[in-house]
Amino acid sequence: MALIVQKYGGSSVADAESIKRVAKRIVDTRRAGHDVVVAVSAMGDTTDELLDLAGQVAPIPAPRELDMLLSSGERISMALLAMAIHSMGFEARSFTGSQAGMITDATHGAARIVDVTPIRLREALDEGAIVIVAGFQGFNRDTRDITTLGRGGSDTTAVALAAALDADVCEIYSDVDGIFTADPRVVPKARKLSVVSAEEMLELAANGAKVLYIRAVEYARRHGVLIHSRSTFSSGVGTYVLGPGMTLPDGEEGDNMEEPIVAGVATDLSQAKITVIGVPDVPGKAAEIFKVIAKSGANVDMIVQNVSAAATGRTDISFTLPKTESAIALKALAGDQAEIGFQNLVHDDQIGKLSVVGAGMRTHSGVSATLFEALSISGINIEMISTSEIRISVVVRGDDLAAAARVVHTAYGLDGDSDAVVHAGTGR
Repeated sequence: MALIVQKYGGSSVADAESIKRVAKRIVDTRRAGHDVVVAVSAMGDTTDELLDLAGQVAPIPAPRELDMLLSSGERISMALLAMAIHSMGFEARSFTGSQAGMITDATHGAARIVDVTPIRLREALDEGAIVIVAGFQGFNRDTRDITTLGRGGSDTTAVALAAALDADVCEIYSDVDGIFTADPRVVPKARKLSVVSAEEMLELAANGAKVLYIRAVEYARRHGVLIHSRSTFSSGVGTYVLGPGMTLPDGEEGDNMEEPIVAGVATDLSQAKITVIGVPDVPGKAAEIFKVIAKSGANVDMIVQNVSAAATGRTDISFTLPKTESAIALKALAGDQAEIGFQNLVHDDQIGKLSVVGAGMRTHSGVSATLFEALSISGINIEMISTSEIRISVVVRGDDLAAAARVVHTAYGLDGDSDAVVHAGTGR
């Protein structure tokens, strides 16, 4: 008998029929003799719809009230799911984030989990009930307010519960069969991985892979939680994310005997590029630029500085950041233009980032050459390059990103024999 934490995303509980299908899967797990705790997201696009509604009544909604509003989505789905399980003859109890003991800091909209005290959940499990928890939300002890965890909050809720309850596995369900070598909507020949290291998954998630969120993967690695990424729409084995020292569950097999050279190709269309033109090429100017950006709250990803022009003694510095943060960065830089002494700013939101990730890069040569040759043969120009120990990222034109992902995927021998199956179409 195991304790299993399951998480179901919005596409998995999008309507009444989907909720009943999820309830049956949960009941089947309980029938197999396991204790079950479930973290559930809001139904379908409920969160986005609530955000739109808030924007219609208030141009800038009060953060506290926005969290009160958004947290209602998960409360609806948790109650409906518990009702569906009851109708199948099993005891189920639903809990909000605060009832479940999800203690967070006081940051509305992007709260961090600081403690989990699942006393009521453990009592319900001891009494034989299936536990349903509203994902994405928590409670701050000091302010006594409801908080939400931000993007990927339900994944993080599930992993945090698994850690606090010492669960055997945390199953993250979505509408794809696991973690693929690329987004199957972009690269149809993408193959499902049976195993991926937490280190590789962190790089993939940070660079555009959306099947798991980086906060959840990092929490799982830090607390020793085994993640199993699976599909709501099939019963097959998905992908296990193994942290340091972890092994596969008894009876499961995977290709984790040796780290692959390349585990996957990630794509990201959510970034923009800003180029600061005509920066005086003297010590301290780059520091001034990025201090201004840091104060604005924008998060910089890739940075490239050109060679200084001998005639002018000036250089250009380009960097990428989320599109949603580019306006505040541009405004901040423009406000300090005279002090920094640069000539102009150029904003480009039509870029795409492609990243190749693999733990085997540490010990294999030629990985970069394969990437650059594949793009060159396809006539795709590289605008920026960034690397880590197990990742190479390049910026290309946004219109070229899908084609770049396909040719690079093929170049590394990652293509499968048939097209990947995407059951519902959102990836969550």
